[in-house]
Amino acid sequence: MTNKTNNTIITVRKKLTGKVVSDKMDKTVVVNVQRYVAHKKYGKYYKIDKRYKAHDEKNEYVVGDTVIIEECRPLSKDKNFTVLEKKN
Repeated sequence: MTNKTNNTIITVRKKLTGKVVSDKMDKTVVVNVQRYVAHKKYGKYYKIDKRYKAHDEKNEYVVGDTVIIEECRPLSKDKNFTVLEKKN
C-alpha cells in the first residue's frame, strides 16, 4: 500500500505478531497469527488463525517463539514476510 503526499511516496508495510509453529525449512519459519473478529450479525467474538511463511536469514527462531513479522517483496511463491524481531 502506498500513500502519495507532495510528490513523495510512502510505503506502509503490515506488521503482525504471532507464534512460530514450524522451523523445519532452511531460512524460513511458519508463523501462526491469531486475531479476534466480531460476527456480523450476532456480535460474538471468535478466533481466526492464519499461517504465514516468513524469511529467517540466520535460522535463529525456533518453535514456540513469539515474533513480529513484516510484509516485504515476494521472496518465493508463498513467502512475503520477514521476521523483524523476537517479542518477549
